[in-house]
Amino acid sequence: MAATLGSFIAHRQALERTAQLQTEYTACLHQITANVPGLIYQLLRRQDGSFGITFASSGCWELFEVEPEAVMTDFSLLTNLLHPDDRLGFFAAVETSAIALQPWRWQGRFTTPSGKLKWVEGISRPERSHSQAAVNEGEILWNGVLIDITERKQTEAALRESEEKFAKAFCSSPDAMAITSVMDGRLIDVNDSFLRVAGYEREEVIGRTVFDLNLWVNLADRATLMQLLQERGEVRNLEFEFRRKSGAIAVGLFSAEMIHLMGEPYILSVTNDITERKRTEEQLLLAVERDRLLGEIALRIRKSLDLNTILNTTVTEVRQFLACDRVFIAYVNATYRGQVVAESVTSNCKSLLGSVPDENFLEEIKAIFEQGEVQIIDDVSQAQLSSLRTEVCTREQIQAILGVPIMVNEQFFGVLVAHQCTAPRHWHRFEIDLLKQLAIQVAIAIQQAELYQQVQLLNTSLESQVEKRTHQLQQKMQELQELYQLKDVFLHAFSHDLRTPIMGMSLVLQNLLNQPEETLSLSRSILERMVESSDRQLHLINSLLEAHSTEVQGILLHCEPVNLSQLMQTIIEDLNPLLNQHQATLINKISPNLPLLNADPIQLRRVYENLVTNALKYNLPGLTLTFNATVENDWIRCTVEDNGIGMTQELCDRLFELYYRGGNTRHYTGIGLGLYLCRQIITAHGGEIGAISSPGNGSIFWFILPCLGREEWRRDNQT
Repeated sequence: MAATLGSFIAHRQALERTAQLQTEYTACLHQITANVPGLIYQLLRRQDGSFGITFASSGCWELFEVEPEAVMTDFSLLTNLLHPDDRLGFFAAVETSAIALQPWRWQGRFTTPSGKLKWVEGISRPERSHSQAAVNEGEILWNGVLIDITERKQTEAALRESEEKFAKAFCSSPDAMAITSVMDGRLIDVNDSFLRVAGYEREEVIGRTVFDLNLWVNLADRATLMQLLQERGEVRNLEFEFRRKSGAIAVGLFSAEMIHLMGEPYILSVTNDITERKRTEEQLLLAVERDRLLGEIALRIRKSLDLNTILNTTVTEVRQFLACDRVFIAYVNATYRGQVVAESVTSNCKSLLGSVPDENFLEEIKAIFEQGEVQIIDDVSQAQLSSLRTEVCTREQIQAILGVPIMVNEQFFGVLVAHQCTAPRHWHRFEIDLLKQLAIQVAIAIQQAELYQQVQLLNTSLESQVEKRTHQLQQKMQELQELYQLKDVFLHAFSHDLRTPIMGMSLVLQNLLNQPEETLSLSRSILERMVESSDRQLHLINSLLEAHSTEVQGILLHCEPVNLSQLMQTIIEDLNPLLNQHQATLINKISPNLPLLNADPIQLRRVYENLVTNALKYNLPGLTLTFNATVENDWIRCTVEDNGIGMTQELCDRLFELYYRGGNTRHYTGIGLGLYLCRQIITAHGGEIGAISSPGNGSIFWFILPCLGREEWRRDNQT
């Protein structure tokens, strides 16, 4: 009994000891689970498929805002917090774990009673239940933990978003982007813009180095880039040259920084292809320089009239601007025949200044340029040229040609040509435009020079004309003065000539009136003197009227065949009283065999009478006169020669002017109508009249008249 009691007491103490240890263990477990983040739980799936929480740590409230005791009482309090989109996935994962007895791992969302959305990750391991909590052996227990992974999910989402943004930015960037290794410059990834700019396909690039692709034009630039990246970790907007797949050189604005992928350093680079911008900038600078050059040449043309200076300066500046070997200007007009008039050439090239091409080459040049076309040859060896031009290009070391025509007044005048002699050359559009603009400026300069030359000629001509007009005006003034003098002399002579017979007649009449007889007897001599006086007055008045009438209307002729020898016999008989009065001698040498004249015999008589009267009037008594006539072609030349005092040739040239009376006007009167009427009569016959004389050697008055029957007279005279 005692032994049984002792055994009972020992057993009881052991049970109490075990209970105490279990209590201590549970307390310790609760303390541990309380300090572990998240919810430590034990999930039981009963044989009927229902679920229950047999243990939940204090983290249940912190995670789900539900007391652990409530969850252990009602599992649906926890499942009801599942996000609708994750509910099926939760139970499907539990079922799969139960069937395969494989660890359960799940991530999903819960919405707490306060409305917070939390991401939760569950990790547990299933096992067949042998515990007291399991009533049947078909039940399964999961001991696991639920952890709040909201922040991690948010970080992952942010990272994915960032990666997505980066991927989109990387792929869609208009700039070329690449990721390369630091060590060997191997290309890990590139975007489409990189492939487009570089001209490669993706499979040609990925995995290869920048050295394999020969991307860097200057390897020293890459060394500089790597040094800057090591020092700063990044570079911004560095300008480098790179090489495309085609071999063309491009310019890029390069930015890069160091990044780490999977613990390895890489370079993320962004290259902005600024080749076109650089080309545009260069073209803009060239355009500015071209405009400056054009402006300076235009200004020089406006300021200077020295065409040679303008042309030589133009070719010099154009050659410097184009950096070519030779620039020249040649005139292709009829005067210069293609001669090079201005040239700028390098020392290693032959000069063409002053050279003139042969006619065949000149005609070929005209055919090329006279329609205003520009000739552009980048490589003479590849151009289709005539054998003549090929020979010229070889002789003159020409490998590239740019030529533009110079059009003056829309006519082909010359050429402005640039040569490259050292190598072929591609002529750019701005270079072509420059030469075309300069050709216009040169044409303006040529026109300006021609206009200046014309102005100079006009000025010279104008000065000459002014001088000539001034001389004519002075001559007219002198003639006008002489005319006034002639007027005075005429009025004096006319009044004297008219007054003399009137006074004579008046004296005779006055003497008759002074006689006492009522009836007066007149002698015949008195009447003859009165009639003579009246005739002289009438003749003077008639001569004056006739002179003015012929000046306006001309002489009225009644022409007929006239035998000059017979007419002279009559004229001499009528002149004998006048000759005797002046004690003059007349010698007639006119041949009777002369051809007939076509003349008015009355007017011809007046010519001879006036010439004889004029000779007697202006010479001393005892004058010898000689009549003569000769045949000259179809004309008869008549002369009246005297051995008088003579006169100057200047006086001879003016004898036949109206009212001109020659010299010695102090001793002789007369109004100077006789010789003027002679000229009018001879001119009316279609002939000419003049005088030949010198002081002290007498005078010869001559006139020519047309004759009739010239051929008959020649035959008769020869017979």
